Amino acid sequence: MVAYISGTLLFLIGICLSLAWHEAGHMLAARAFGMKVRRFFVGRGPTVFSFRRGETEYGLKALPIGGFCDIAGLTSLDELTPDEQPRAMWRYPTWKRTTVMLAGPVMHVILAGAILYAMALTVGLPNLRPVTEPVVASTSCVGAVCPAAEAGLREGDRIESVGGTPTPRWADVLTTVRAADGPTALVVRRGGETLTLTVDIAQGRMGASPQPPPAYVEGGLPETVAFTGDLLKSSISQLAAFPERIPAVIKAIGGEREADTPISMVGASRLGGEAVERGLWATFVLLLVSLNLFLAVFNLLPLLPLDGGHIAVVWFERVRDFVRRLRGRPAGGPVDFTRLFPATMVLIVIGGAVMALTITADIVNPIRLQ
Repeated sequence: MVAYISGTLLFLIGICLSLAWHEAGHMLAARAFGMKVRRFFVGRGPTVFSFRRGETEYGLKALPIGGFCDIAGLTSLDELTPDEQPRAMWRYPTWKRTTVMLAGPVMHVILAGAILYAMALTVGLPNLRPVTEPVVASTSCVGAVCPAAEAGLREGDRIESVGGTPTPRWADVLTTVRAADGPTALVVRRGGETLTLTVDIAQGRMGASPQPPPAYVEGGLPETVAFTGDLLKSSISQLAAFPERIPAVIKAIGGEREADTPISMVGASRLGGEAVERGLWATFVLLLVSLNLFLAVFNLLPLLPLDGGHIAVVWFERVRDFVRRLRGRPAGGPVDFTRLFPATMVLIVIGGAVMALTITADIVNPIRLQ
């Protein structure tokens, strides 16, 4: 129980630091372009401590829930002092404002990639590929006879054909063997040598099984980039399927919970706690990596108050001003966010309701590690 609680708290801290890392991306990009960053805090709620360096106040809040970066002039509603007016973020070129907003999600990808690269160089990357190649791991007896073993089949042999039929996949081996009976030619690849064995197949069985793939495989930078890309694609697919999985979450509160239903930060932390309790540190790290990549994708949705929503506003202004110039009219100035407030509040209410729903499901009927 102590290990479970410690793992859960550790995962929560990991989430908090990941969100603070996200905000650090905004801060670094904004400062690089000369924008004024008023405050950068880790956490939310009451201030534990703070200090000032230059024009920025840094600090720690009491609740480990992400963090925030206060950039002067992020929107037209921001009240600015006279010295902040020339450096208001909304005054900067489109590409700089876009870069600042993209910096947060990009930091999630950088963090995930760095963690995966460290794994690749140490324990290795998880092997997500299924068993498709007919590599023999062991032989098993049929009655008192082991046809495969008696024929000379060894662990690591790659079966090329059975009875003259090519077998590129293990499913092909099974299909061909089940249709055979009696002495059958088995062509195998052993190292750099090709051998032909004769197996006395009995009742559609020869007593061989595929070698399970290794749980982790060694890799370097190319493998890490490819693996990160695969996880990003998976995050996009999960996000696209999110709306249609909501009914399953509602059902899970009072019934059976399906493994592919969405989970909240609470559910992810519980899984992290289970991973630590079982000593599955690689699983713990992969959960944190997957969460970071999901947050990167999620924050790019073109909805306020997400980063993607701010980017959408920036480019709306750019396209609108381009059209105005074609008509011989001056630029229209920053978007009036008061007009977007009703739609933003609707999205916040819907998001809050979905969050409450998933948290409830994660408390009363959590998903557990298999």
